Amino acid sequence: MSDDTTQPSAPPRAKAKILDALKRAERAMFTRPAPKSARAQMKFLLTRAKGSTKAVATGLGVSRSTVERYLSGASKKPQKRLQAALVEETEAQWQPQVRAQARQRAATSGGLVISCRAYFGFTANGSSDEGRVKDIITAVSPSHAAQILQEMEAGATDKDLQPLLAEAITWSYFQEGGTTRKGLRADFTEVEWLEIKY
Repeated sequence: MSDDTTQPSAPPRAKAKILDALKRAERAMFTRPAPKSARAQMKFLLTRAKGSTKAVATGLGVSRSTVERYLSGASKKPQKRLQAALVEETEAQWQPQVRAQARQRAATSGGLVISCRAYFGFTANGSSDEGRVKDIITAVSPSHAAQILQEMEAGATDKDLQPLLAEAITWSYFQEGGTTRKGLRADFTEVEWLEIKY
């Protein structure tokens, strides 16, 4: 019998490719690795929660006694769901200043680099052009990066972020920085893979 007592969980969600790509981009900016063992992760999360085991338990979707067992070392090997939650929560809170600086740079001077394979459907001046799957690498402007990152921080979903990425890719790649095809709009759907870099 497992000792990873869980609270009722939400139904499984669709894979959040955009949010996952943004999180991977932030992890790549870390200057030192996040804690790896369950006990070290619990200790780190407890510090971030100002000593509240209840807050840690709520964030992980487990009971307080589960948190206490890992903190004391009585439990060491979490089940897959708890292990994934520990990694997610730890990395989401790890090196907040490094993450904030990376976001600030992207939003003011550096922008983002988006690499993807997706289906792009095109509309220009009221008429539709035949869509197609394309591999794209493009540097997105700081103003577009700022909008994407601001929405992510506000709790946006992939569905919220998708039109923002479509607009950013249209402007930087298909309109070549706004210099050509002014009326063009490219829809960005059926994403096969996506990488984002600061």
